Amino acid sequence: MEMKEFIQNGLGNVKRGFNRTLDSLTPAELKWQPRSDANSIGLILFHSIRVEDSTIHMLKGKSQLWETENWYQKLHKAIDDGGAHYTGEQVAAFVVPELKELNVYAEAVRKDTLEYLNTLKPEDFDTKVNIPLPPARVAIPSGSLAPSRPTFNLTVGSMLLMLVTHLSQHAGEMSYIRGLQRGIDK
Repeated sequence: MEMKEFIQNGLGNVKRGFNRTLDSLTPAELKWQPRSDANSIGLILFHSIRVEDSTIHMLKGKSQLWETENWYQKLHKAIDDGGAHYTGEQVAAFVVPELKELNVYAEAVRKDTLEYLNTLKPEDFDTKVNIPLPPARVAIPSGSLAPSRPTFNLTVGSMLLMLVTHLSQHAGEMSYIRGLQRGIDK
């Protein structure tokens, strides 16, 4: 099996897991949090879509669909909302967009992801990419300059594999939260 097919299969498995978890959820269940500073299924779904959008467009060296197709406006979020690194207060205050709109955004991102994958030749998966580390959750004293963000080097293939793994973990979290609400196999 080629790397491209391996990644496509992994993304397909994640999509089936998300669909199974989201099937028949009510808006209240989508927004339910085990505690006020814990993620809801809706927030995890939002985060997952944002991660895929940002990862693929970082690899492509292009702007995210979030910006180019105005998804931040459609979902009533700030343009700089990366869907990650929220504080407990931000998690508690997060307004989950309508599932229908999240699904449309997810479909657009996945279509773009698969189109990108189809452009890759086997040797492209070994291409090195320089990835900035996520911002640290530390306060910077007023008037101080923010430190430059360190980077690390990975290959396109390892970034795509990390994306599939990351999304798979979130599919499991979403399924677990559904189980907390509904019980086993419901």
